[in-house]
Amino acid sequence: MARRTGFVWHEKYAWFNLGQDAGFVHPDGMTIQPDTHVYDLEVVRRFRNLLDVSGLLDQLTRVNPRNASDKELGRVHTQEMIDATRELSELPMGGEVGTFAPIPRGTFEIASLAAGGAIAAVDAVLNGDVDNAYALLRPAGHHAEPEQSVGFCVFSNAAIATRHLLEERGVGRVALVDWDVHHGNGTQAALYDEPRALTISIHQDRLFPPDNGFVEQIGSGDAEGTNLNIPLPAGCDASAYHEVYDRVVIPALRKFRPDFIIIPSGFDAGHMDPMGRMQMHSEGYRELTRKLMAVADELCGGRLVFLHEGGYSRWTVPFYGLAVMEELSGIDTGVVDPYQGWNSTEHLDLMPHQSAAIDAAAVNLKRVPDHG
Repeated sequence: MARRTGFVWHEKYAWFNLGQDAGFVHPDGMTIQPDTHVYDLEVVRRFRNLLDVSGLLDQLTRVNPRNASDKELGRVHTQEMIDATRELSELPMGGEVGTFAPIPRGTFEIASLAAGGAIAAVDAVLNGDVDNAYALLRPAGHHAEPEQSVGFCVFSNAAIATRHLLEERGVGRVALVDWDVHHGNGTQAALYDEPRALTISIHQDRLFPPDNGFVEQIGSGDAEGTNLNIPLPAGCDASAYHEVYDRVVIPALRKFRPDFIIIPSGFDAGHMDPMGRMQMHSEGYRELTRKLMAVADELCGGRLVFLHEGGYSRWTVPFYGLAVMEELSGIDTGVVDPYQGWNSTEHLDLMPHQSAAIDAAAVNLKRVPDHG
């Protein structure tokens, strides 16, 4: 079934440039030849350009981003953090505020445009201008905490969009399902005590941040049970991710019954990604998107927005993104992912240690508030 799918993009997103490092590490002394930073700006541009050459871009509805205001950023971040980001952005060589969080010159404008793009996407769906949407944002957001930027993320885009829905638009409950290979620590921190938001993070266990993302973290106070972490062992393929959705994610969504669903969409669980050790592929992401669309149709009138996060393989991320966009829009471009068959684990069954990790996370389903 064809749907009106919104698409948020701005060329300035590709202008957030972290320069050169040895991947993502700047070693003491010149012991490693400098290379392109692992958070390569060409990844998002290649994603957008594949949509273009496939013919899908012309069939999407453009949603124009805007800069988020200090008030909108301030629903998640402290004013001190916002001011520090703005000040560093104005320096000739930028600076750094937080952990693995360089702030190049001009960052504030681009990062506030990314946060504003997230807001524009959820507004377009809530207003009925489109049925669903994908916002191809950069810099990413799910690591950024209220008091600091973290892990290449400047402002917490998904949390800011969630606060906008709750505080400005009067939405009753929002669920977030983060499938990035890294833990969504920033989204968790921003919404940990918010009973109107269900935050779910499916990630590689102890990858980044290594001291966060555990099953014991379930929310606090009145929000107890609204934070679900699903840390998976390295090497999980699509069969494991499907089990996670069938046994934990979808049951949790059905209990919580959100009025809106946001997907922090990182593609670094892909089988060729340099920053993760998972084995996802295009068809796996396609199937997960189908599951999410079905549960969104069931629970909240199909109100579903994807906000781009990580993903570091310039070869494969565009094809993962195209698969998701085809499902969201109901349009088959006929483009075949040439890397799909390179995944030697594509047809493996779920392994016992993977199932045990899913079972450990599923225990917390009984803690999720039941709004049925």
